[in-house]
Amino acid sequence: MKRKMEISELIFKIIAYVFLIIFAVMCVYPFIYAISSSFSTAEYVDGGDIVLWPMGWQTDAYRYILTDNTFWISYSNTLFMAFIGTLWCMIYTMLGAYALSKKRLIGRRAFNFFLVFTMWFSAGVVPQYLNYQATGNILASLTGTTYANMDQKWLIIIAMGMNAQNVILLRNAFEGVPAEIEEAARIDGATEMQILFKVYIPMSKATIATVALFFGISRWNGYFWAMRMMPDQQFSWPVQVYIRDFIDIRTDLGGKTPAEGDDWVTYLASNPDYDSNIVGVMSVVYAMVICAVIPILCIYPFIQKYFAKGVNMGGVKE
Repeated sequence: MKRKMEISELIFKIIAYVFLIIFAVMCVYPFIYAISSSFSTAEYVDGGDIVLWPMGWQTDAYRYILTDNTFWISYSNTLFMAFIGTLWCMIYTMLGAYALSKKRLIGRRAFNFFLVFTMWFSAGVVPQYLNYQATGNILASLTGTTYANMDQKWLIIIAMGMNAQNVILLRNAFEGVPAEIEEAARIDGATEMQILFKVYIPMSKATIATVALFFGISRWNGYFWAMRMMPDQQFSWPVQVYIRDFIDIRTDLGGKTPAEGDDWVTYLASNPDYDSNIVGVMSVVYAMVICAVIPILCIYPFIQKYFAKGVNMGGVKE
């Protein structure tokens, strides 16, 4: 027999659903707007006439992107940095979390304190920049080159290989693994690495998937430090930095004006059928943004089922 809801409970549910619907629309609308703008002509995009549906339908923005080799080079750089960067971050995070989860670790309390301390007090942008620059000089000396000539994608990957919050999240998940299972593995002769990879990691898949998602999205969306650390290596830029540079060159946002030698000028000169007034800079930018978020949209639904469980397992310490 169904229980009849009280008036107060019914009002609460209605208000909750209304707020959830409004929040969902606020999250989805920018994506819908970007899609509509990418298929709209310049006069409607620049005039702010796009609300929900495309106006003055065109596909020239996507045709332009398909012929823009520099965009796809930047896209491949982002894929490389996101995949290798996430793999690098996960290796360090799993090893660090496993060590910190052991009570027999000498100085465990001090290590955990310093890890949490970095979340409370950050050194700031300038010391962090100098740290990354010093790391780049070390990498350059190890590879027998100079900082300016080295492939700075590796600097972005290696220098950003640790995140205190994710280490703590995974450490708490490892602490939740029953000690009896580890003891049984040790009796069977398992080594520390075997215990990590055959006991702890399989039993913490949800949290590991969640942490990998955090790392992957941060690497994919990485813009600021990539822009600062590799300003002169255009062919090593991730797609986010390329999109910003695309906007700066073609608008007044970056204080730049089109000049001979720019890739887009060369492209327009060799493609007289392309009319920038029909497509518009912002239509191309929105098309680039849509292309840039496709991998995340494809991966996220498969990891979403682990998200709530992983955060709960890693965020709650019994």
